[in-house]
Amino acid sequence: MSALEVRGLRVRYGGIAALHGIDLEVGEGEIVALLGANGAGKTTTLRAISGLIPSTGAIDFDGASLQGVAPHAIARRGLRHVPEGRRVFARMTVRENLELGGFGVDARTVGKRVAQALEIFPRLRERIDQSAGTLSGGEQQMLAIGRALVGEPRLLMFDEPSLGLAPLLVTTIFETIKTLHERGTTILLVEQNARQALRIANRAYVLESGAIARHGPAADLLDDEAVVAAYLGSL
Repeated sequence: MSALEVRGLRVRYGGIAALHGIDLEVGEGEIVALLGANGAGKTTTLRAISGLIPSTGAIDFDGASLQGVAPHAIARRGLRHVPEGRRVFARMTVRENLELGGFGVDARTVGKRVAQALEIFPRLRERIDQSAGTLSGGEQQMLAIGRALVGEPRLLMFDEPSLGLAPLLVTTIFETIKTLHERGTTILLVEQNARQALRIANRAYVLESGAIARHGPAADLLDDEAVVAAYLGSL
């Protein structure tokens, strides 16, 4: 069963076409990776699905169309977006950032969900009353993920979660993504570290210049010579 279906998705920035009618699908319980060079359209794809930018084509989540639905309403349906660059609220505390993930939910339920997020990221508990802007890059990434988790997502979209992080923290973030998947969260992953992404994904799509160039089981793409040459380097 498909959690997310995208058909003929097109996005234009003025007179420039950014996406040329792409099709992709994320099955219930899958990790699907979306790979491609800078400027290929990966972030644009996620922003279109989240309703942050206008698009044409079909976007269906849990069998219902998302076209024309406001971003906050899409988030409330259980599709959460962890954006590139973390986008935490720097002047607000860690606790306040987490609580924002449950906007519109009663305080008691939000409190329980915040506690669950802190179990996954105990480092955030140690910094719960610090301003988010004082956190390291890795801690801010944990906070961005934790904030999304407070909304109890059925599908999480990650945009470059390892970008700019030290190798040890990259490992931590990927382990967290695997843990969330094992707990039942469906995941669409945009990631610069293509090898790591393919190692944890079930399937993957490769974007080139706003169009899907390849797709298939992640293990097959790891062995695809063209994908290796373009994105993975020497094995």
